[in-house]
Amino acid sequence: MKKKIITGSKLWSVAMITAMVTACSAPAATSSTANAAVSTTGTTKTVSVSEQTSVKYADLVTMDADDTNVSWSATDSTTIKLNGTTASITGSGAKAANGSVTISAAGTYVLSGKLTDGQIVVNVADKGTVHLVLNGATINDNDSAAIYIQKAGKAIITLEEGTENAVSDGKTYVYADATTDEPDAAIFSKADLTFNGTGKLTVTGNYNEGITSKDDLKIVSGTINVKSADDGIKGKDMVAIQAGTITINSEGDGIKSTNDTDTTKGFVAIAGGTFNIQSGSDGIQAETALVTDGGTFDIVTGGGSENAPEKVEEGPFGGGGGGWGGGTPPTDMGTPPDGEPPADMPNNNGTNAAGAAPSSSTNATAPADSNADADTSTTAAEEETTSAKALKAGADLTVNGGTYTIDSMDDSLHSNNNVTVNDGKFSIESGDDGIHADQALTINGGTITIAKSYEGLEGAIITMNDGNVDVTASDDGVNASGEITATDANATTTADDSTQAADTDTTAVSNTSVTETTGTTSTTDQANQSTDANSNTRPQGGAPGGMPGESASNSELHINGGSLTVNAGGDGLDSNGSIYMTDGTVIVNGPTDSGNGALDYDGNFEISGGYLVSAGSSGMAQATSESSTQNTIAMTFPETQKAGTLVHVEDSEGNNILTFAPAKDYQTVVVSSPDLKKDGSYVIYSGGSSTGKAVDGLYTDGTYSGGTKVVAFQSTSNVTWVNESGVTTANTGMGGPGGGRGQGGFGGGRNRTQSGTSGTTTDTTGTTGTTDTAK
Repeated sequence: MKKKIITGSKLWSVAMITAMVTACSAPAATSSTANAAVSTTGTTKTVSVSEQTSVKYADLVTMDADDTNVSWSATDSTTIKLNGTTASITGSGAKAANGSVTISAAGTYVLSGKLTDGQIVVNVADKGTVHLVLNGATINDNDSAAIYIQKAGKAIITLEEGTENAVSDGKTYVYADATTDEPDAAIFSKADLTFNGTGKLTVTGNYNEGITSKDDLKIVSGTINVKSADDGIKGKDMVAIQAGTITINSEGDGIKSTNDTDTTKGFVAIAGGTFNIQSGSDGIQAETALVTDGGTFDIVTGGGSENAPEKVEEGPFGGGGGGWGGGTPPTDMGTPPDGEPPADMPNNNGTNAAGAAPSSSTNATAPADSNADADTSTTAAEEETTSAKALKAGADLTVNGGTYTIDSMDDSLHSNNNVTVNDGKFSIESGDDGIHADQALTINGGTITIAKSYEGLEGAIITMNDGNVDVTASDDGVNASGEITATDANATTTADDSTQAADTDTTAVSNTSVTETTGTTSTTDQANQSTDANSNTRPQGGAPGGMPGESASNSELHINGGSLTVNAGGDGLDSNGSIYMTDGTVIVNGPTDSGNGALDYDGNFEISGGYLVSAGSSGMAQATSESSTQNTIAMTFPETQKAGTLVHVEDSEGNNILTFAPAKDYQTVVVSSPDLKKDGSYVIYSGGSSTGKAVDGLYTDGTYSGGTKVVAFQSTSNVTWVNESGVTTANTGMGGPGGGRGQGGFGGGRNRTQSGTSGTTTDTTGTTGTTDTAK
């Protein structure tokens, strides 16, 4: 029978999902595998996180004796010597015919030499274990897989020490009929497949994929280089990598698992190794869980962050990442009378005051993100986009350690459910989000530097318990947006309506919190907060957080420890719900335009510990809430201060509260410190210098001197707003749009009344000699 030729450089499976998003509707971020949940009793809300947030490689992967066996002897194995289009065989279990070698019995087979156009076929009826030793073998098949495991209990490929081996296929495959589409990789297995040994293997998948297993795919060790027309390394039920040096150059995904019918499978687990991945689509993608315990990763996706599509800010309520984002708000919005939103501002149902959908949101779409074999998504306008994330999980993404250098066109770390970072060192440049979780994003440790991103950290619930995080974003630095999806029937409800922080075992799992290590968080319903969600008043101590009639979402940002530094073109810290801070150090260099704020929240910002300083524009400035137990000062200068100009706050005894050099121009500075007293006397200076050493602009030692005294005042409450004339009131105004991919509600406040007027400082210049001891 004549064989039918099917040509093509790759086989694409494209999932096309279109979602029309009405402006400001804030739809829930859902996932079929979501494990984060909200359970409600009365007015108390509790977020529960999947146990997989504490999972490690050893919890998912077991290596048996066959997986790690690299030994063989000539007397106990069959020798296969390849020569052009033929092969000579010494031993039993294998036959050569028509340029191919067929192995039909379990056993060990040692391959050497070169096969220019032929195939190694494994077809073992009794499903035994076949051990292939590549002992300096080069295998190429012009029209099919070079190594094809049709049937076996398990196949082991050992890369013999000190040898170099190569496997490749052609750009055109020949199949028996039009209904056949397998094999489709240079090395293709329908059985469990394991690689071990210390030799080198180069795989070239010219037709489609490099290495594929329809069951488990394990890599114990070895040096493996893969170049492929589509995916590099793919395992259906799992990809487990214990060690090795792996280099992948793929047009599709670098490493992926694909089982979407069994939630216990379809994962990628990595214990260690060295990875250099350049992929056209996702770097490492798991259909379910992705777990990395360690290793060194250098990942570039989609050509890098410089190839990211431009974020188009269509208007204040739609398109381009939701709301104004990092762009400048439209100049034609005007300043409406109090209580009257613009005619085109959407209501809860997505219509404007006239009852019609706002023009800016008419064609808004949400990008689809599928974790099946699809690497692309299509909008209603049939515009194809590519998923080019570095680390991507359909369920939970857990990082327990490792070193990561990432330059991604899309999100650098992404989960359709939860992301947990327990440790690791990250150097990230992203064309979209640095780290994104549809549900809970928890950081328990590590050093994370996001040098470039659209939004730095994004999730419905964001919790930082420890670690050092430095974020640079063109839009929001930290964005808590989206809705927690109630999917866990076993979620535990607590009656405690306070925010708590406690040290627990790092492997413990909390049923009452989005954190499972150094902090537990019980979150309360917004009905218990100090602000009436249906009024047009701000949360206590802050500027307004939301549209009239709008209520805050259940999105939350929790900071319980560590160090967080943000440099944002949009909002610095943005929550469509509330912010809670119990410990840690937070430094925010916020926006320079009045369409965003250094702090932006729709519910409350309750601070009970830690050290907070933020600097940014004054138009939508917010401070912490008066429900906080730690005191705050918010200073609005009469005019914009230049970047690097020191702002210094000291008490009446000359003790340093703050010495800070903002990285960008600013007009409002907010500081909250355990050293601030509700009835304390303070002096604020501008300019001058410090003999101390600045870390992210914050001086924690040395002596300050030479500044200009701006104002002296007596604090009157736990949130004191001041300008050059003394104690004043906070900004008033209407909530402005928050971020969150078009789903965000209204964060911050659009400026109606400027809190300061242009003018010069009236106080005289004074020299101080304060020792900087800011915490």
